[in-house]
Amino acid sequence: MTARIQNAATQPDITAGVQHIFKEVYAGGVPRHTLELVHLRASQINGCSACVHAGATGAAKAGVSSEKLHTLAAWYESPFFDDAERAALALTEAATRLSDRPGAVTDEIWAEAAKHYDERQLGALVLMVAITNFFNRINTTLRVPAGTSWD
Repeated sequence: MTARIQNAATQPDITAGVQHIFKEVYAGGVPRHTLELVHLRASQINGCSACVHAGATGAAKAGVSSEKLHTLAAWYESPFFDDAERAALALTEAATRLSDRPGAVTDEIWAEAAKHYDERQLGALVLMVAITNFFNRINTTLRVPAGTSWD
């Protein structure tokens, strides 16, 4: 696969805005490993190889176990995720698959997430899902290959 735009991360320069968003996400009180799982799962759903690669790398650096990394695509059947992680992943899937059904983010999904996360944390989770979906669409459209560094 060949990238459609070279140095896509700087076309246009969005670094400052993106860094501000990530700063807010990571300051939202959600454990970093959970945010990394959320990012990786949304990227898997969207088929963004660049973000899946970056997400797996980031998750491992954040201390996510190899068992969780290897079973994330089937988290709902895996015994390795706790209830809070499951709630975050259910919210991630619903918010990422909006077109699969009307009302994709059901009251039940939201209520389960709200059992584990306060409003600030819920905001951080929603923002992480949104920014991940944003990057998935950019990277997939521009054919950014896995292993690309955004430094």
